[in-house]
Amino acid sequence: MRAPAAPVSRLPMAASVRTTSSESKPTFGAKTTSRPLALAERFEAVRAQTEHLCEPLDTEDYVVSSMADVSPTKWHLAHTSWFFETFILGPHAPEYVSPNPRYAYLFNSYYVQAGERHCRAMRGLVTRPTVREVFEYRAHVNEAMRELILRVEGDPTHPVHALVELGLNHEQQHQELLVTDIKHVFWMNPLRPVYRERPEEPARAKTASKWKSFSGGVHRIGHQGDGFAFDNEGPAHREFLEDFKLASRLVTNGEYLDFINDGGYKRSELWLSPGLAMVQDGGWEAPFYWERAGDSWTEFTLAGTRAVAPDEPVCHVSYYEADAFARWSGKQLPTEAQWEIAAKDVLVEGTFVESERFHPAPVSVQANESGELAQMYGDVWQWTQSAYVGYPGFKPDTGAIGEYNGKWMADQWVLRGASCATPQSHARLTYRNFFPSDARWQFMGIRLANHA
Repeated sequence: MRAPAAPVSRLPMAASVRTTSSESKPTFGAKTTSRPLALAERFEAVRAQTEHLCEPLDTEDYVVSSMADVSPTKWHLAHTSWFFETFILGPHAPEYVSPNPRYAYLFNSYYVQAGERHCRAMRGLVTRPTVREVFEYRAHVNEAMRELILRVEGDPTHPVHALVELGLNHEQQHQELLVTDIKHVFWMNPLRPVYRERPEEPARAKTASKWKSFSGGVHRIGHQGDGFAFDNEGPAHREFLEDFKLASRLVTNGEYLDFINDGGYKRSELWLSPGLAMVQDGGWEAPFYWERAGDSWTEFTLAGTRAVAPDEPVCHVSYYEADAFARWSGKQLPTEAQWEIAAKDVLVEGTFVESERFHPAPVSVQANESGELAQMYGDVWQWTQSAYVGYPGFKPDTGAIGEYNGKWMADQWVLRGASCATPQSHARLTYRNFFPSDARWQFMGIRLANHA
């Protein structure tokens, strides 16, 4: 049986629209000729896109949690509905009644101020509500949200507008997690199922990365101006940079294979101490989802197991691996300030979830030959050497919403750009993703930096 029919009307997917409202507003330098989506249209498009991503799944696929970091697809569908129910419908639609008050406990994630929560590691043990009941819950929330948005749409100053934008951006984050989580679920299945078929592609000739130079000095980074941003993207502030260079494209599988073949995972001088311990204890010898196949390597993708393509960007590497590769290369990872200054005039283009490739793509020959920056957005999140901390003057939002980002500012690193699982309208110049040093299951890759 395929995914239960979604009880909401299908609208054009986010892939077919470009907006300039809130989160979807293009970042600095991006251009658009499409009209902005009204709040109601955007709500419908984002909610429908989540369910569109579920279409390749069977009922059994919705309920599995394959490790502590992976939530069941069913939970993502319900949690994003709980978010609208808890933070918007509860305070602003007094007539709203939840279909089950216990959902507040079951589908809270980490919002301590919002109440008690079910244990994250046990989400995969919850068989009820059923998948069908979760879709019915989404329909119930959708209908109430439509009525509320209709009431407030004529008043752009109403607080519901900002909360809906937050909720939609929150759901887009979970769209990405839904894709990366189901990849891990399928990887753990010995049958290695295919999520979406993708034709094989011929390998391209190996080409060298080029370097683009940038002037140092005092630069202003962080979110500024109109449009949605998470609280951790501000306030805008000044940072001093020395002159630097940034690689014109992402590090490829072929380049990473050179690192492996040179004994990269065995050379202690290349690794941070906890990273070396992780390599030795975990038996790491290649990126996550790679497996030896005789004298070569295969890579598990959402289109099934493939031979490692040397021209594709390397992905599913931890901060430890990215840092070790940079040391081996005689280079370093960029800081997030370097990345942002370099990307400020780059269009928000790349391989996003709307392409339905669900895997990073090789850089085009033309882009690589030009020497201009390519693959800054989409394909893979790019590790930086910047610790995830608050910017000068950062203050989290008040209440449970303030727990969204600020409480995680410890022992994590910033990643920039976006990935092939990210909605294009969710990417922007100042976006700060963050993960701990050993995380690998997301589409994480490497871009090198160097001194001028």
